[in-house]
Amino acid sequence: MDLSEYNNKRNFSKTPEPKGNEGVKSNDHQYVIQRHQARKLHYDLRLEMNGVLKSWAVPKGPSMNPSDKRLAIRTEDHPLEYLDFTGTIPKGNYGAGEMMIWDSGTYEMDSNESDLSVHAQLKEGNLKIILFGKKLKGRFALVRTAGRNDKESWLLIKKKDSFSVNIPYDAEALVPLDYQANQKLNKEILPGEIIQPMLANSIKEVFNDPNWIYELKWDGYRVLAHISNKGVLLQSRNGLSLNLKFMELVKELQQVENEVILDGEVVVLNKEGISNFGELQNYPDSKGELRFYVFDMLYLNGHSMTSLSLMDRKSLIPEVVESLRLTKYCDHIEGMGAALYNKAVQLGMEGVMAKHKNSYYSPGVRTEKWLKIKAIDDMEALICGYTDSEGATFGSLILGEEKNGILIYIGNCGSGFTETLRKDLLAKFSAYKTDQSPFKTKPTLTGRTPNWLVPTLSCEVTYTEKTKNGLLRHPIFKSLKPELKPANAPINESIEKQKVSSSQYSGEDLHIDGHSVSITNLDKIYWPESGITKYDLIDYYLSVSDIIIPHLKDRPQSLHRHPNGIDGDDFYQKDNEYAPEWVETIRLFSKSSKRDIDYLLCQNTASLIYMANLGCIEINPWNSKVGKLDYPDYGVIDLDPPEGIPFSLVIKVALEFKKILDAADITGYCKTSGSKGLHIFLPMGAKYLYEEVRNFIKLLCYLVQMNIPEIATMERLIKNRDGKIYLDYLQNRRGQTIASVYSVRPVKSAQVSAPLDWEELSDNINPANFTLKNIPARIQKVGDFFEPLLSTSINMEHAILKLESI
Repeated sequence: MDLSEYNNKRNFSKTPEPKGNEGVKSNDHQYVIQRHQARKLHYDLRLEMNGVLKSWAVPKGPSMNPSDKRLAIRTEDHPLEYLDFTGTIPKGNYGAGEMMIWDSGTYEMDSNESDLSVHAQLKEGNLKIILFGKKLKGRFALVRTAGRNDKESWLLIKKKDSFSVNIPYDAEALVPLDYQANQKLNKEILPGEIIQPMLANSIKEVFNDPNWIYELKWDGYRVLAHISNKGVLLQSRNGLSLNLKFMELVKELQQVENEVILDGEVVVLNKEGISNFGELQNYPDSKGELRFYVFDMLYLNGHSMTSLSLMDRKSLIPEVVESLRLTKYCDHIEGMGAALYNKAVQLGMEGVMAKHKNSYYSPGVRTEKWLKIKAIDDMEALICGYTDSEGATFGSLILGEEKNGILIYIGNCGSGFTETLRKDLLAKFSAYKTDQSPFKTKPTLTGRTPNWLVPTLSCEVTYTEKTKNGLLRHPIFKSLKPELKPANAPINESIEKQKVSSSQYSGEDLHIDGHSVSITNLDKIYWPESGITKYDLIDYYLSVSDIIIPHLKDRPQSLHRHPNGIDGDDFYQKDNEYAPEWVETIRLFSKSSKRDIDYLLCQNTASLIYMANLGCIEINPWNSKVGKLDYPDYGVIDLDPPEGIPFSLVIKVALEFKKILDAADITGYCKTSGSKGLHIFLPMGAKYLYEEVRNFIKLLCYLVQMNIPEIATMERLIKNRDGKIYLDYLQNRRGQTIASVYSVRPVKSAQVSAPLDWEELSDNINPANFTLKNIPARIQKVGDFFEPLLSTSINMEHAILKLESI
């Protein structure tokens, strides 16, 4: 314990900081995080160890998002008395500025991550801790990276657990407003610059609270209106201009004399004053009154207002819009949320918005300070057909939803259409007509004649609830979602003309899951013999993303890149330190590289397409997930045949494994490797260590080798295999990867690693028949055979007992 550096830097006759007592000792493992407005704003993390506070300066503040890796600069030890220090360090003193306690609590060592003592971990530069604070909770890592002159550079990383979040996290958002009053924004808000609006979280139950205000929730387009001497820009939530659509509103806002940015909702009202989204979509060719309800203001006459309280911002809106006809101030009530909610529902509105009075505006952040409370739900449904109706263009839409790779009927929707919209939809449906029902179980449509469609188009519908049978109650059509590719479009049509379901294409980017994904060189030939392009690869992964993502999520990825196709140079990439900020990664120590590596996590469609654009033809996840990386979710048996051997022999070996698995009461899952072999997966449920799984798989391989030694071998050296099929159990190691189910492979014809029903293993099966061109249709027909793999586990002890008896 040494406080000499701390004491030497301070004159305690001029600073209120505590001098501290070097004799003080405590084993409480307390911690504190202080917001320090010194020459530069930063946050100080202090952990109690051996009678002092080990300290790090964190410039951006801590984060509860595992994708954020916050730089933390090691500073001098502080005395324990600093745990309670707040106040102002006078100018001219070391660290001069305002100090407040941002968070405090206790911590303990994370024994699941390391059994070393806290001091040993500190010396090693790899602290694994669990925080029990008011704001910070759960598992964290402090990892030393390098030195910066005389200072140590560390990274403060939130580990993924039940407390972590996957939305942007800003420590400043949790600072009381009186501490922010004199702070400059990191980025000045100016009219005309594209701004991501602040977003609300959803909750189910309304509440009353005097610290909250409540507004009616309008059903329309979120719009940021930029007004300056340069003109008016109506910006959509996605950054698109809506000026042409709402030219009448643009002309009105040109009358505003102030330079201002207004945030609100553009709606079309019916005669009862209720917003109608369908009429808004058809505007200006619609019935109803256009209105722009303004509920916030971000900028006014040279001043950014984002750091003011919500009530202060709202108080200035009426004066700006009071003389306008279409633009109205969105009023509110204070405290009485239930009363407004009940009235809104009674009138047929969606519900209410609840906002904390003191919340400040955080562009692009989905915050707990704003909440939406809706009486009705909404969802995206597939349009699987429509019914005939006398005297109308069509009766209703037949809706479906994919669950575990199977298309399920969820009801019919006959409300929410104008006659113009009905005609437009019917014209669009002509490209998708089919004679076959897309449902595995054909729904009963009493008295209604169905016209079936290929389930490519999707729509957004609202509904009040779902019945016990999974049908939507009172569904209302809200909007048609953009489709990926018309049913009759040529296979090589430029993606520039396509629109991605629940996403939008813009320039050189695809906007997916709220992220901008760069796409390049779509016409590049990836499979020269068949002419299959990079576009086709991306198109395939878009079409199967909902099925493949559950098999990839939370698993570190080893990227196998073929940027110039299967005949070009390829390479493996594990480190992703330069990936876009929205791409989630996990930092793990690599024994082979002797350094920490940022492994990519494929968490959603956006990250899958990001990988495909890099030339990742095949997808190679770990067998285990973040949080239990030493415990695989499944074991793998890789049947690797030599060149020229008949595939029927590979099938024979697989069926021999099936006999043994059946005898051991094990359900196995078989898939083509995507090349010339087969893979058999066994569910482990993250219950056993890799070594245990590997030894168990090795036992199974020995049994098969003993039963059919003429065609099966466990010999690792190729030259000693004598043309036999290699039973590879060594895939079951931490960090080892194998092509994922539904992964395309860099082999002739763009073959896919396809799951099989055991009954399909016959002489008629050929791995070359499963390609990126036909797998989506196969999924629609048979579903996902591998889906149960992710939620079940063998009983290894029971299986071993059964095997001993055969």
